[in-house]
Amino acid sequence: MDEILRNYWSVPKPKTLDDAGLASLAKRCRVAAGKTRAQAARELDVSRPAIFHAEEDPSQGMTLLRKRIIEAYSEHRVSGPVYLVQ
Repeated sequence: MDEILRNYWSVPKPKTLDDAGLASLAKRCRVAAGKTRAQAARELDVSRPAIFHAEEDPSQGMTLLRKRIIEAYSEHRVSGPVYLVQ
């Protein structure tokens, strides 16, 4: 039983992020993947300015694009509307 509890507490817990946190994470994932904004825009079939606004301006309301960037360039999965990152 102790090992089960020890394993439970060692499992990473999902993180709750707001729009600013998602924007920051989207940028970190894209940069870590070695992609430029232009490359990401082509791969995700959006404009380069859309990538810029999704990463730099949380007030733009581009949550779905941020989710696509994070999931395309990392192992994270984003679910919402609370947007838990696992």
